Amino acid sequence: MTGSCPVLTPTQRQIADIIKGAGHTLAAAVSLALEEASRQVADEMKAVGQEDSTPPLQYFASVVHQRMYCLVCGANPETFEGGDPDIAYHVIRNSQGIAKHYWSADIEPYPLIPRESG
Repeated sequence: MTGSCPVLTPTQRQIADIIKGAGHTLAAAVSLALEEASRQVADEMKAVGQEDSTPPLQYFASVVHQRMYCLVCGANPETFEGGDPDIAYHVIRNSQGIAKHYWSADIEPYPLIPRESG
């Protein structure tokens, strides 16, 4: 990549900081909600003598992930209908790139395909 990052104006920097702060707040709220859901289910499962059947926190994270994937792709998270397959392709490709770059996954991301313009 040969391009350089533009220098943001003070207003652009302020906007970026506001959005970044909201993202951190959102991430903290989602983490807290996941922990609470996991704790609640563990307590309820223990109350019915099924503590060994309690799903791990990652189960609840996957539920959130699936719903967010639908939201990003424009699909109904209950029925999976209405999603944009082109966006889905690029979201998956991005995930593959993260797995390869940051976690040394033995994977080649899908090839980059241009988005069709309607």
